[in-house]
Amino acid sequence: MSTFGLERVFSPRSIAVVGGSPRPSSLGAAVLRNIKASGFTGKLGVVNRHYADVDGAPTVPDLKSLPFTPDLVVISAPAAAVPQIVAEAGAAGVAGAAILSAGLGHGAGSLAEIVEQTARRHGMRLVGPNCLGVMVPRAKLNASFASHQPSDGHVALISQSGAVASAMIEWAAERRLGFSGIASIGDQLDVDVADLLDYFALDDHTNAILIYLEAVKDARKFMSAARAAARMKPVVIVKSGRMAEGAKAAATHTGALAGSDAVYDAAFRRAGMLRVYDLRQLFDCAELLGRGFVPRGNRLAILTNGGGLGILATDRLAELGGVPATLTAQTIARLDELLPQGWSCANPVDIAGDADAARYVVALNALLDDANNDAVLVANVETAVAPAVGIAEAVAQCVRDRRSKRSAVAALVLAAWVGADERTGAIFEAARIPHFPTEDDAVRAFMYLVRYREASTALAATPPGVASLFTPETAAARHVVVKALSEGRAWLDPAEIVALFEAYRIPIVTTLVADSAEDAAEKAAPFLAEGHAIVVRVFSRDIRHASDVGGVILDLRTKDSVIEAARTVIARARSARPEAILQGVTIQPMIVRRAARELILGIADDPTFGPVIVFGRGGPAVEVINDKALALPPLDMNLARELVGRTRVSRLLGGYGDVPAVPAELVPLTLVKLAQMAADIPEVAGLDINPMLADETGVLALDARVAIRKPARLFAGQTRLAVRPYPSQWEGELALRDGSHVTVRPMRPEDEPMVEAFFRRVTAEDLRLRFFHAMKEFSHAFIARLTQLDYARAMAFVALDPATGEMMGAVRLHSDSLYENAEYAILLQSDLKGKGLGWALMQLLIHYAQSEGLKRLSGQVLTENTTMIGMCRDLGFTVTMDPKDHSIVDVVLDLRKPGVDAVGADILIRSAAAGR
Repeated sequence: MSTFGLERVFSPRSIAVVGGSPRPSSLGAAVLRNIKASGFTGKLGVVNRHYADVDGAPTVPDLKSLPFTPDLVVISAPAAAVPQIVAEAGAAGVAGAAILSAGLGHGAGSLAEIVEQTARRHGMRLVGPNCLGVMVPRAKLNASFASHQPSDGHVALISQSGAVASAMIEWAAERRLGFSGIASIGDQLDVDVADLLDYFALDDHTNAILIYLEAVKDARKFMSAARAAARMKPVVIVKSGRMAEGAKAAATHTGALAGSDAVYDAAFRRAGMLRVYDLRQLFDCAELLGRGFVPRGNRLAILTNGGGLGILATDRLAELGGVPATLTAQTIARLDELLPQGWSCANPVDIAGDADAARYVVALNALLDDANNDAVLVANVETAVAPAVGIAEAVAQCVRDRRSKRSAVAALVLAAWVGADERTGAIFEAARIPHFPTEDDAVRAFMYLVRYREASTALAATPPGVASLFTPETAAARHVVVKALSEGRAWLDPAEIVALFEAYRIPIVTTLVADSAEDAAEKAAPFLAEGHAIVVRVFSRDIRHASDVGGVILDLRTKDSVIEAARTVIARARSARPEAILQGVTIQPMIVRRAARELILGIADDPTFGPVIVFGRGGPAVEVINDKALALPPLDMNLARELVGRTRVSRLLGGYGDVPAVPAELVPLTLVKLAQMAADIPEVAGLDINPMLADETGVLALDARVAIRKPARLFAGQTRLAVRPYPSQWEGELALRDGSHVTVRPMRPEDEPMVEAFFRRVTAEDLRLRFFHAMKEFSHAFIARLTQLDYARAMAFVALDPATGEMMGAVRLHSDSLYENAEYAILLQSDLKGKGLGWALMQLLIHYAQSEGLKRLSGQVLTENTTMIGMCRDLGFTVTMDPKDHSIVDVVLDLRKPGVDAVGADILIRSAAAGR
């Protein structure tokens, strides 16, 4: 499992340090000092065959000479010795190792490969190599060579860089911020960011997760873990290498626009993670999230003794998308009574440069009683009239008093004391008030929290269904692509692009292929007769963009001009690209739409995350304008609308002046169609629609390019998508023992209302047996977590009444990120028991688990739930009493056991996706 063995790594009962020397500067000696200084109370041994002691601790020559088997081994030996040490540790039953040593190499035949294979053979977890180590202050563990001892807290830090982790520890020490755990993972030979996201997401002591990232190795695993973690708690990430160039030789405009950092940004956004751009911003987020502060909205009230400071804060707030809070009439009247004449009478609340502590307190109390704001920024510039320290003490006491009286301090309070000394910081630290050196830092930090809340809300939003909006002809589209690939081609020709787009209901201008100038004139004749001008383009499968070779001529209105244009573009292409094979020209009617917006839509291929959907301002200068946004497919309408809304051109779509608006759903729906194409046809390696015209009459693709290739690699489920799409191939029917049939399909995000109605038809006792405690109500957030599945590691099948469409029951599994073990759960409508529905759903789930390559299916059942226990036994599960709780039994099915592989093989009948 992704978290297998990590509990013993992060909370070991015993540790062995292997390597180091008596030199105080050696890694082994530094680690040993930190372990002792952390107050570790478990067994501690030192292994070193070259020295009798390290840092005063006696040594033994090897691991087997220790009088105990350590849970965690910390290795600082030379790289060449690491494979043997890991082999000895694995043979001894060590749970995990933190490898601080560097220089193990990479790839086939390297020391790193040997170490990885050895550890996997023994089921041993590895952190590193080339890492700082692991620290868990709560467990009194500091198995690292960091220069400071971190304190206990509620923020977890995952870092690919030891230096960044060390800097975070030093900064936190100054700000009295603690950590629930720190892991420097180095080269990620085994334990990676995804594993640690899984671990800290389930850790009750962790309120927020901070990540320093350099690169992702396994996009599917990372996205699955990140999306799961972000649903549970804030995940803040900073990534280095933002300015690295994207694809220099991109074959399409979308490929050029989709630089690597932009794709990472799209991935973080899709996962619901909060991205920041430097360590200072990461520190600021830690300052707030580590203390559990999240504002209820984006309205900020500003209280200051300096008008200019308040204006600067308001400007920055507006620039970052926040909203200056509007004071209620009651608050203004109250402040009029309490403040001297001449205060600003608006937000920002400027109480003048001579404001003392008492004036700050009365104004702050008034703002905290105003429901029109979500946070209050208290800012101060020290003057000779009132000392900043005294005002800070008064503000801190005001906040403490309101908390102690349980007054409605619904608003978050932040402080910005410009030019203050360390005494002010200590005052705010003691009062648990987030504080910053400038108003800019405070506003930015506030807006990061706002972005986090928005991301959390977006993750839990119920998306509208798209199944009823369009149904692609997937088989026809695949035939076009597969046929072109069978001919050894890397690009679809114009006629094939039209066929592909028609299969996905994407409007595209009529395109005809002509093999000569005379043929072009003949095929243009009907368009000319209808009053259309003609566009002639050179047609060559070797020339990606006809305009690059002068191969496009517009506004042709006679047969003779079409003939001349066809000969001209062919001649230009031969001159510019003599090696290219020319197939002729294409003929299109020239589409002229007054004030139509030119857009670009496409699919780019990222080496890490696979297909990416690109949207933005189109036209010949698309890369210069660079107005674009990216998203990972699949998309629903909410995600597509959000993608469009992140571009400047989106403002033009709504209409302006006498230009009518583009129908709101047309562009997002087209993006959904492209995302579905990316999911259905992994052979589509790149796609450009540039330009696509959009106006009040609809959308129309004028020019398109589609690159194809046999995919080099596929994720589980035969898809290149980093976010696994809805598995429609599992739609069908189940046969029950009485001969009746029920409809069955994977659960969808839009099923939330149906699931809520289903829960109302289940008895309180059945709900208790399913959830292990009484369930009185089901919140939106709770049901959203059930319905919004990450199909990469979770699956839920819903059984529906064929006549009414009502939900009759559901069965689900959730696997670890290594796809070895999955936990299951099942719940039926209470009055439908005894009809074989539960048996049929469990068989289907077992069949699905086997098809996914899972090794085990497990669950926990209350001992009083004898019906479920009996069914598990009949299905081949082993049933044992839980060692920690005798009110629960553990049930486990070995999916590789002989005989199990035949279970449920034909349970899904008349599949709606048969033959896919």
